[in-house]
Amino acid sequence: MPADAPTILATSGGIKNGRRTRFEFGELTEYALELSGVDGRTPKMCFLATALGDNPMIITAFYEAALIRGVAPSHLALFPMPNIEDVTAHLLDQDVVFVFGGSVAGLLAMWRLHGVDEAMRAAWQAGVVLTGGSAGSICWHLGGTTDSFGPDLRAVTDGLGFLPHSNGVHYDSEAQRRPLFQGLIADGTLPAGYATDDGVGLLYRGTEFAEAVSERDGQGAYRVERGADGRAVETRIDPRRL
Repeated sequence: MPADAPTILATSGGIKNGRRTRFEFGELTEYALELSGVDGRTPKMCFLATALGDNPMIITAFYEAALIRGVAPSHLALFPMPNIEDVTAHLLDQDVVFVFGGSVAGLLAMWRLHGVDEAMRAAWQAGVVLTGGSAGSICWHLGGTTDSFGPDLRAVTDGLGFLPHSNGVHYDSEAQRRPLFQGLIADGTLPAGYATDDGVGLLYRGTEFAEAVSERDGQGAYRVERGADGRAVETRIDPRRL
């Protein structure tokens, strides 16, 4: 049973260190599973590590986390070739799609090369819940800040645009993120948007922001827009604690 509306949970989190494995699902990922509305069967989740070049260690870690949680896992890899014949059909058969972090610029290029962008749009419109952290958050928006090009952060402005906003991630933990995000909105490089501290997620129903949620105490989400004086205006949004 798909979600009752196109649903994206864009986060700066979603995973945590595992007790006996590399990682386990955090409360944000648990919330994504809840949003899918699955009841009476094992939920299906597809994992993409495109932004890390389909790193096999990360894919293996996902399978471990999924099995611990009791999720029916699959993954979509694009290197050295797609591992799935019909990507759209596979994504439409999922309850949740989880996109891992890394290079958002690389992710966008590879997805467009292989038509994953349009497959994702079809899944989103059909009610498959799309989630992920960092690059897996920015990608759904019009753009954001990225270290895809080097240690000095730059703008990425060619996101998928499912959501007509910009997106800032790791807002509290990486020193360049906040001032660059604000500056890019102030000078018009990016449109107004939303940012998340680590452990915080943004829920969108359709293209509209619905709420901010958090798996950590004391963290925030933020609305950032260009004021009448041409400066960035930041408004804190207190997230609901999961």
